[in-house]
Amino acid sequence: MTVVKVFVNYKESIVNPEAEAIKQALGRLGYDDIVDLKMGKSFELTFANQLSHAEIENEVNEICNRMLANFNMENYRYEISDSEAIQ
Repeated sequence: MTVVKVFVNYKESIVNPEAEAIKQALGRLGYDDIVDLKMGKSFELTFANQLSHAEIENEVNEICNRMLANFNMENYRYEISDSEAIQ
């Protein structure tokens, strides 16, 4: 089986109010050396072995563009690995 980890984050030009609130709270707790904080979503997709690497990449890109990421506000990246290598 092949496991794909997808990471979705806001684009640089988009302000993430939740991340900004966390960054400010960390500053109030004394962690004032933090100058930026990013947060996002992550997904783990498991594919059957019957698909080629290229087919998996095509499918992941389609899934991300259609459902997991809002292309107006978010970017995504992913990592593909054999499930045997993860264990």
